[in-house]
Amino acid sequence: MQNRFQDQNLRLKDFQEEVAVTCPRCEKKAQASVNFEEKKAKLACIHCGFYESKSTLLTHLGFAAHYQTSANSYFDVALWYAASFKNDYFFAYNEAHLLYLEQYIGAKLREHKDRSHFTLLEKLPKFYHEAKNREALLKLIEKLKKK
Repeated sequence: MQNRFQDQNLRLKDFQEEVAVTCPRCEKKAQASVNFEEKKAKLACIHCGFYESKSTLLTHLGFAAHYQTSANSYFDVALWYAASFKNDYFFAYNEAHLLYLEQYIGAKLREHKDRSHFTLLEKLPKFYHEAKNREALLKLIEKLKKK
């Protein structure tokens, strides 16, 4: 466990283009990705060869548009790095996101300098920040990394 964490001012959108998901065919780890410029999302599994490609056109609250959201949102699939935590839900979009959360949760000193916007860390549910959950969350992260 490290003692110091320096907020890199990352936002959730910094992790949303490449998302680890559960393959709908074989239930192993697959990859959902999105290219907002091309307005395409794809889901691919290296284990069973499953592949699906879709437009980023979504309908939300009756409005159809090319929404920029996490890659998994275009497919009806579960996140790979996700688990229940007490009465809450812990998740990470990909390994980089998981490691970033692990560094934050594991640090005893959390520095937030030069913020220019609401960061991912500021928007986390309260249970991520609480010292009483540190050890249990780190164990959960370790379990997800080995999944």
